[in-house]
Amino acid sequence: MVHPIAEANRTSPFGLLTASMFYAHHSVSHSSEYIVNATGLKLFTQCWIPLPPTKIIGTLSVLHGFKDNSSWIAQLTSVHFAKAGYATAAIDYQGHGDSEGLRDHIPDINTVVNDCISFFDSFRSKYSDVLPSFLYGESLGGAIVLLMHLNKPQMIRPWNGLVLHGAMCSVSRKFMPPWPLEHLSFIAAKLIPTWKVVPTGPLAEMSYTEEWKRELAMASPKRGVGLPRAATGYEFMRVCDELQRRFEEVVAPILIVHGGADFICDPNGVKELYNRAGSKDKTIRVYDDMLHMLVGESDENVEMIFGEIVKWLQERSPSN
Repeated sequence: MVHPIAEANRTSPFGLLTASMFYAHHSVSHSSEYIVNATGLKLFTQCWIPLPPTKIIGTLSVLHGFKDNSSWIAQLTSVHFAKAGYATAAIDYQGHGDSEGLRDHIPDINTVVNDCISFFDSFRSKYSDVLPSFLYGESLGGAIVLLMHLNKPQMIRPWNGLVLHGAMCSVSRKFMPPWPLEHLSFIAAKLIPTWKVVPTGPLAEMSYTEEWKRELAMASPKRGVGLPRAATGYEFMRVCDELQRRFEEVVAPILIVHGGADFICDPNGVKELYNRAGSKDKTIRVYDDMLHMLVGESDENVEMIFGEIVKWLQERSPSN
């Protein structure tokens, strides 16, 4: 099954098609709606459902990365999973995509985790409990997936599996602020939390191997721009520290896919997660010489990686 990224071009994820033509071509239905979170922010959500004769064999909740959103390139992966038989949903975090909130600002990850738990529990409650439900997270989304899993008391039922793509378990030293800024970040986070001050490299250039896919990512009208804000950068470092303290508490089945040349999220972080996780069912794939966003690799590599992901999901979907 070919990943829909193969049909995109430098300026549109849908290639030469309109959005409605694209969904019809892939035999999935698409819907979107706004929900209101506990703080009164309107958050944008989307769903992609396989159309007959494809049978729904599970649900999948997709969590995007920082500076990204549930549309544009990310939704191509959502469509790919829907084509494989999974009712798929995604949400734009506060301050991202079409959701309300200060752009690219996440001073407290727990608000986002709670938003995701609420929405995705509501989404999967529309389907039979017999159907397995999975979480798929890219980069920051991978960290949020782990935090959702660790937040068991708030969930309606456990997740049947977690797919972690370039998960933010440890920020690469090549991407961290230089000394002494790293150690002073907590001061900036307290005094000037919204200041775009955290020095990092260019995300798109560091994430996508294929040049045309890099251009496509940068063409997104909702793409976050500029440096990360002080409080957000500090919160991400805190989240990595928390996750590293709790790796043994991860007990759900996990599939880890990660680029071996990832300059943003250190591959050593997910290797440590794999070694320490309490999961009895765990698989790791670290692909040598590949970057942060695996969908940005060659078409051949994309088919290999996402073929492995779909196979892993389907092997854990009893109704398949």
